This record gives sequence, C-alpha cells and structure tokens, in this order.
Amino acid sequence: MIEWYSGKVTEGQGPTQVQCLSHFWDNIVMSNQTEKNSTDDNKAAPAAFTPDVLEKGAPKNGVRQVLDARLFFQLQVFSGGRDNAPLIKALQDNGIEGVLYEDIHDPSGVGLLTFNADPDFFIGRLRPLLIHEPFAQLTIKPEFSMLGRTYSLGYEQDLEDWLLHKPRRTALNPAWPWAVWYPLRRSGAFTELPHPEQMEVLKEHGMIGRAFGQADLSHDIRLACFGMDPNDNDFVIGLTGKKLYPLSATVQAMRKTKQTANYIEKMGPFFIGKAAWQSPAS
Repeated sequence: MIEWYSGKVTEGQGPTQVQCLSHFWDNIVMSNQTEKNSTDDNKAAPAAFTPDVLEKGAPKNGVRQVLDARLFFQLQVFSGGRDNAPLIKALQDNGIEGVLYEDIHDPSGVGLLTFNADPDFFIGRLRPLLIHEPFAQLTIKPEFSMLGRTYSLGYEQDLEDWLLHKPRRTALNPAWPWAVWYPLRRSGAFTELPHPEQMEVLKEHGMIGRAFGQADLSHDIRLACFGMDPNDNDFVIGLTGKKLYPLSATVQAMRKTKQTANYIEKMGPFFIGKAAWQSPAS
C-alpha cells in the first residue's frame, strides 16, 4: 500500500514517505524503460543504407547503363534593362553557353538560362560576369531563380544523350524560341506510393509530354532540384517551342493527370520568355 506524504517529517527516522514515494516512481520509470529497451532489441534492425549517386538507364547490349554525370541548369531573372546588345556581347565574349530571354511580363526584364556539367561554373565563371557591367546595372528577381540537374528514371535508351546532350539541344534550338520555366513540389503522399504505382502515375504524365513533342508543339527539359531550391521544390520544368500557346496547352493538359491533380503540392512561379539570343548548339 502506498502511503501519501502527510506533510510531517521527523528528523532521524530513516527514509521519509516522500523519499519512499520518489523511489517508487523511479522504479516504475526504470521498469518501463527496461521493457521498452527489451522490445526495441527484439525488433528487426533496419537494413544498412548504401548511397548510390550514379544515374542509370536501360540495359544496352545486355549491360545496364550507368553514368556519374549530369547537366546543371540555372535560370536567373533580372529587371531594369534597356538594351540587350551589351548583355549579349558580354555573354559571347565570355564564351557562355545559354539563352537570354526577353521577359513577357516585364518590359525591362530578361531571363538568363545557363548550364554546365560542372557546378563550379556558376561560381567561378558566371558569378564574376554577373557582378560587373553590363549585368551589374540590372536588378535580380530572386523569386524566379531556378537551379536543377538532369536525372534519369532508369529506362533511358541512350543515357548519356538524355543527361548531357538532349537538354542542351532543346534549350538551344533556334526553332523553339518560346519558353515557360517553373518549379514544382510533389506532396509527401507520392513518395509513400509503391514504386510500381509511382511509375504508373508518371507514365500518364509522360505520354502527354511525348505526344506534344512528337507533334513539335512543345519540348521539355526536366530537372531535379532537391536540396538546391530556396523554396524546397523538387523539380524544375522547362517547356520550349515555336509558339507560346502550345506551351500553355501542355500545362493545361497536365493538370488533368493523376500526378498533378492528386500529388502536386505547389507549382510556380512561372517565367515566360522568348529568346533574344541563344549560344550556338554544339
């Protein structure tokens, strides 16, 4: 029987009722912790995690394609420009590969798309260019800044072309001057789906994109931006084409897919521009 402390303590009489009660609760806590530890010990240990940073494609000649390379793309948007000619000359003189877009929403705005397989390019070569004239006279609009990397899903027939060459051709094709760029974030519910179900969801999305591409209406550049986006987005999407309307229609058609309707948490902001300059496609 537990005797509750009555508020009266006699000095020299051994452990008080307060001390006994304290020991009682200590034993209860220790007993519960022992049972928890015993239960935890009986649980199966989680499998060891091995990092894998290789991009993978479909088997070729019976051997799975793997590549530790990808292109990094960055879009930066500026306002306050009056003349694109000095900007274009600076890009050409510095051998920058990319596109300078005129911003449809800002009469003095431009968007600069650059890409490189080495992310040091953006710090070592691009950054010094942007902090000096003529770019220094512009005001950057950080809410439109996007950074992503090409990636594979595992079924690409030509992995190297998919990661390193096709996105470059898409961005630099002079027949496709219009562009829509936007970031997006999937909901956590998508990541909890079994992998086969994820592939089915993505398949519907891919079929629409492929149909627009085969009709030469819009062509996409898909980039992952996990951990590189200030707003915690997952992907950056670029759509290019001859005309603006089909790019809008592509986004509209995608809204009806299971992925967008059920698993996209956030999209945008959208940058819409037309190329004023493209570096030569190599």
